[in-house]
Amino acid sequence: MQIIIPMAGKGKRMRPHTLTTAKPLITVAGKPIVQHLVEDITKVCGEKVAEIAFIIGPDFGEEVEKNLIKVAESQGAKGTIYYQEKALGTAHAIMCAKNSIKGKTVVAFADTLFKADFVMDTEQEGVIWVQKIDDPRQFGVVKLNSDNVITDFVEKPQTFISDLAIIGIYYFKDGDYLKSELQYLLDNNITDKGEFQLTNALENMKTKGTKFKPGQVTEWLDCGNKDATVYTNQRVLEFKKGQPELKCKNIVNTNSIIVEPCYIGEGVELINSVVGPHVSIGSRSSIQNSIVSNSILQADVKLQNTVVSNSMVGTGAEVKGKKLDLSVSDYSQIVA
Repeated sequence: MQIIIPMAGKGKRMRPHTLTTAKPLITVAGKPIVQHLVEDITKVCGEKVAEIAFIIGPDFGEEVEKNLIKVAESQGAKGTIYYQEKALGTAHAIMCAKNSIKGKTVVAFADTLFKADFVMDTEQEGVIWVQKIDDPRQFGVVKLNSDNVITDFVEKPQTFISDLAIIGIYYFKDGDYLKSELQYLLDNNITDKGEFQLTNALENMKTKGTKFKPGQVTEWLDCGNKDATVYTNQRVLEFKKGQPELKCKNIVNTNSIIVEPCYIGEGVELINSVVGPHVSIGSRSSIQNSIVSNSILQADVKLQNTVVSNSMVGTGAEVKGKKLDLSVSDYSQIVA
């Protein structure tokens, strides 16, 4: 099994956090988003994953590349790095990793997390993961026939077509076939709104007889902006409640209360504070005389005499003062 993860996007809706960190490497519940994604896909694959290929921007840096290789190796897979020089669409992004597209292949875009209670049927020709949503107008959706086979892909329908939204995770039994269809788009300059799109290849494959089945997840979590990412942190902490990875290690707790579920990294100092529920705190952070709930604090954060909720606070940031709802970049200082 191969896993292909396009993640070269700049994550503009997540600024200021993505000015210093690639969006898929932002930490949620103690791990980078992309690590959660890789672990969850590996669980539902039901087969050994041989390789995980990451498509990143050329400016992500050596440290990011090393961390991604470690993520792959933690799943017993080879990690491979590819680069997308220009944002030319989803099909183009996938084809940046064309040397790794072979055999059974999963393509997963790294700005979404999910909860699923199934093991993927890898004998199907193709599986497109979907989630039923209330308002599908901003998403690509699929239509099904009576045999539970996908008959149509519809992008952002303004009148009701279907409420099964495509979440950005796809399985192909024949990666080489997928690659040939993507290459056809590139060779013939077939674009949609100026970009090469995976959905055009899916439509061609379906027309030629490929049967795509839906893989319906029980929960779909977005990491597209600050509020969505804070909510995703809340849900992931709930999923992992009581698991060993959420146990606090080597923290200093002086007259403080921790309201579970929380993730608290190593070397964190809590003094006269209340933390939780649904808080993730990166290593070596210090919380003094403060109340923190429903928030993500990266490493080396310092909070003092403040109340923080529904917030994201970047690495090394310092916050002092009144009640706040924050989205603070790395190494900032806020005194209110």
